[in-house]
Amino acid sequence: MFAAILRIVALTRKELLAIFKDPRSRFTLIIPPIIQCLIYGYVASYDLNDVPYAVLDQDRSMASRDLLAGLDGTGVFHRVADLIRARDVKTIIDDQKALLVIQIEQDFERKLQSGQTANVQVIADGRNSNTAGTAMGYVSAIFASFNANWRQSHNISGSGIRVTTRAWYNPNLETRWHMIPSLIGTLTLMQTLMLTAMSVAREREQGTFDQLLVTPFRPAEIMAGKALPAVLVGLGQATTILLVAQLWFHIPFAGSFATLYFGLSLFLIAAVGIGLMISSVVGTMQQAMLFSFMVMMPFALLSGLATPLSSMPKALQYFTLVNPLRYAIDITQRVYLEGAPLDQLFSDLWPLCIIAAITLTIASWMFRHKLT
Repeated sequence: MFAAILRIVALTRKELLAIFKDPRSRFTLIIPPIIQCLIYGYVASYDLNDVPYAVLDQDRSMASRDLLAGLDGTGVFHRVADLIRARDVKTIIDDQKALLVIQIEQDFERKLQSGQTANVQVIADGRNSNTAGTAMGYVSAIFASFNANWRQSHNISGSGIRVTTRAWYNPNLETRWHMIPSLIGTLTLMQTLMLTAMSVAREREQGTFDQLLVTPFRPAEIMAGKALPAVLVGLGQATTILLVAQLWFHIPFAGSFATLYFGLSLFLIAAVGIGLMISSVVGTMQQAMLFSFMVMMPFALLSGLATPLSSMPKALQYFTLVNPLRYAIDITQRVYLEGAPLDQLFSDLWPLCIIAAITLTIASWMFRHKLT
């Protein structure tokens, strides 16, 4: 029995030495948990810290200004625009400059003073159902407080303010309307990273990579041959999720399939560049899987999938600018739920082009450098 314990201890010591002897293994064991803990601590928060909103004040009275002062004084809501025309509401929500639009009707103050019902409409961007629902709950509580204070200070027993809410592009604020289209980009990124990162590592482990190098293929052609299958598989997986969203969950598709697939193609090319960068660094399939998960976790957290980007610290908001998943989620949500045409997606498409160009260039250089 004692001898068996000694043998187990010796084998355990040998395995621990094998793990910690490799610098890459030490890195993956120590650094990723620290980074992920910090990211979760700052990013994975459902509290709203910064809610941009616009106002269409058709009354412009002292009462309407007092009502809006209740929002401005919270430190959570900040006004980004004072609208003049009703048609400006769609523009500012479509451009995602405002999460909410507060519309105050004419004769708002007069109706309050006479004890009549004064209408206030809150229009929310329903593409992010969790954030929109939470923000509307905050607004309703603030307006209810104003309503109680107004009736008490003016000794009026009428109903006061009647708040009506509308959520555009997701009328019932169903979570799956936000989540399922977002998963088109999230799941395809995971699959594409894994395929491209493991493709070269698999060749090295099986001993066929050296055979591939003596063929007439040029390094650029080998890279293209490794990248194209991952892009095609990613598009196939995106199609599967798209069919599930429409045929099973019956989420209506409002946009153009050509626009959606064009945006997804750019996104997958950028993802392939990142995967090829990983494949040029790792030596085994196990390392490729570890590095893929290490990259995927921050990308998912910093994409706006679970928590709004505006609630993240400023430093992390800047980091999201190099995250291709952020733009893919925005494209899928806008095309799927809003029906945005191609010209309105330029702010998401050009960063993907830059990310793809940079990652593919670096991957090509690293690939050539490793061959020499």
